[in-house]
Amino acid sequence: MTGTPPPYVPGHGLLAGRTAVVTAAAGAGIGGATARRLLEEGARVVLSDAHARRLKESEAALAAEFGADRVASLPCDVTDETQVAALLDLAEERHGRLDIVVNNAGLGGTADLVDMTDEQWDKVLDVTLNGTFRCTRAALRRMKAAGAGGVLVNNASVVGWRAQRGQAHYAAAKAGVMALTRCAALEAAAYGVRVNAVSPSLAMHPHLVKVTTPELLEELTSREAFGRYAEPWEVANVIVFLASGYASYLTGEVLSVSSQHP
Repeated sequence: MTGTPPPYVPGHGLLAGRTAVVTAAAGAGIGGATARRLLEEGARVVLSDAHARRLKESEAALAAEFGADRVASLPCDVTDETQVAALLDLAEERHGRLDIVVNNAGLGGTADLVDMTDEQWDKVLDVTLNGTFRCTRAALRRMKAAGAGGVLVNNASVVGWRAQRGQAHYAAAKAGVMALTRCAALEAAAYGVRVNAVSPSLAMHPHLVKVTTPELLEELTSREAFGRYAEPWEVANVIVFLASGYASYLTGEVLSVSSQHP
């Protein structure tokens, strides 16, 4: 890695009083970084993840730092509509409102198309695209009924724009997330809800670095303009911007957190 990350940006209270839900928020990746950034900006956050143990650990750590009244969690498998509904219900019951939903849950994998099974294809699509659809639909129903506006931010990927060998299922799912974002935004604008997406290229954290070969990491970072991978909090910063009033006239957009937009 030739570049060095910039200094961490402190919070400025951009989301004070807001209630946010973040999927796949346990751990050190984009979801966990987003939950922390939302809290630093004054929001109350409901975390979810399919991994119950890691989720509880994340909740405990954030509650100790930001206060138990501002942090809650509920395990959620985004392929299960009942669990999605329960997650959003918790946010409304706990804080009386739902302002922000960050759809971060996604599943990858690598397989050439000729070797890919139906099960591999279906699993990636069901978590990454269908899961985003289920969460978006459930959130929009609540926000429309409440009549108080709201924001959704989806996590897409530059792979939704460009081809990458072995990623047909993931690329198709992320391209679908981009299209879903644009269509949902047109519908949601009528009741004051904004829907946007971020499109990261390479965001790494210590656990992911450990399971990535030095050769692959060097190849991937060589494509980046800054000569390094993104820190998860750098992607989270863009998510916070999209969730904030600074993006009040921005909807239906997919922002590339990368130099790799085609």
